Amino acid sequence: MHIGVPLETQAGETRVAATPETIKKLIGQGHQVTVQSGAGQRSSVPDSAFEAAGAIIGDAGAALGAEIVLKVLAPNDAELAQLRPGAVLIGMLNPFDNASIARMAERGITAFALEAAPRTSRAQSLDVLSSQANIAGYKAVLLAAHHYPRFMPMLMTAAGTVKAARVLVLGAGVAGLQAIATAKRLGAVIEASDVRPAVKEQIESLGAKFVDVPFETDEERECAEGVGGYARPMPASWMTRQAQAVHERAKQADIVITTALIPGRKAPTLLHEETVQQMKPGSVVIDLAASQGGNCPLTVLDQVVIAHGVTLVGYANLATWVPADASALYARNLLDFLKLVIDGEGRFQLNLEDDIVAACLMCEGGRIVRTNG
Repeated sequence: MHIGVPLETQAGETRVAATPETIKKLIGQGHQVTVQSGAGQRSSVPDSAFEAAGAIIGDAGAALGAEIVLKVLAPNDAELAQLRPGAVLIGMLNPFDNASIARMAERGITAFALEAAPRTSRAQSLDVLSSQANIAGYKAVLLAAHHYPRFMPMLMTAAGTVKAARVLVLGAGVAGLQAIATAKRLGAVIEASDVRPAVKEQIESLGAKFVDVPFETDEERECAEGVGGYARPMPASWMTRQAQAVHERAKQADIVITTALIPGRKAPTLLHEETVQQMKPGSVVIDLAASQGGNCPLTVLDQVVIAHGVTLVGYANLATWVPADASALYARNLLDFLKLVIDGEGRFQLNLEDDIVAACLMCEGGRIVRTNG
């Protein structure tokens, strides 16, 4: 089949949907791959590297006009117009953007949004949310260290001892766990909180202390278990108790990294303004939920602001700050998904009995298959 890899055009997007590694494997399977000129430049992959892997370098029309198009983000209207009716589009297409999915359906495209993949063992190798969140958690700690006006580790010097920074991580999903691990490597003292009691062991295994908020009702315990690996909105009673626990820990912290997200909904508020007011001068907040409204109401999307003497960092997509590795991991995710929709003879097949394929399919043959409220 003819597979196209266009240049990502959204402002600030630095990743590319294929790398020489994955292209070499696709060509080895008998496919033809066209990469738009310059598609990998911001990921430190020149056109010559793609050519050496066997790809054809072409323009946007050639890449977008392929039978299968691999993208990082959903196409804009101009890109969508260049996709052929009946084409297969695979990427992070935002399954909660019903208007965008409808436009793809009108174009007659078969679209797969990989963010919708189930959180199962079988789907781990193509879990784009995890692969990119892992990078965001790592980069969040480096950004915190950059903005924090002191050392992260404890230092014993001839001029005296410097205390280790205290880091509080709110939300212990993939990003939060990577943030804990990275902060630990930098010598910080770490505490972490999450609604799911099952992550306590993971938090402690990475060297952090778990901030426990006990459950008082069966409803609270049921919500905390989540659905399919994702957190669910917690009852107001539990949120009140958690807010108090976070308030007390944040007042003692030097760095707070917030990572709590609920798919398709506004991010929960975990760090209130009253708490920020009582944090130490020079403290830093890295809000990884900024694109969904932020875990702190003082966060400003894609900006660094200072409020009450605290620096709040609200960059939306930290994976784009590590584009070479982010692209490498994402391209492998796509390669593993392609194994589910290409048969042994190298042709596209739509097997809706496969739970991963069925979950990711947004539209097909002019028909919207899945909508999200």
